[in-house]
Amino acid sequence: MDSADTRSNNTSRATVIIHILAACIALVGLTEASYLTVLALTGETAVCGGSAGCFQVLGSSYAKIGRMPVAGFGAAAYFSVFSFATLAAFGYPRARKFLGVTISLMFLFTLWLLGVQAFLLHAFCRYCLVSAALVFLLSGLVVATPPRQE
Repeated sequence: MDSADTRSNNTSRATVIIHILAACIALVGLTEASYLTVLALTGETAVCGGSAGCFQVLGSSYAKIGRMPVAGFGAAAYFSVFSFATLAAFGYPRARKFLGVTISLMFLFTLWLLGVQAFLLHAFCRYCLVSAALVFLLSGLVVATPPRQE
């Protein structure tokens, strides 16, 4: 086995590991977003540990798009990332493309939501900050993914 074969196998292995990590991170995000979606749809309040900012953010007009909680869109996005990352780990090239596009859109929306919290609401939600961290991690994984070997 020459060095080119070894490099190709390592790249492939690294790519699979990155996609598996992305799928696992997406499951964490899916769990959190699903929890917040269920709470919003049932009218319950989230357990925020006494954080007034959490209640302010989750109860604001920015927490919904129409009648749908923003967390519901987050849950759908995290489920998409999980699905695309899993398919990409099994070598589906289109899934890798969709994964990158989905995470890029999530990154941009997360930046907007952080801006709303910082500059419009002047309050931060712990759940939102955890979700932002997960999206930033996913973005880093996409950037760190080695280019596809032909």
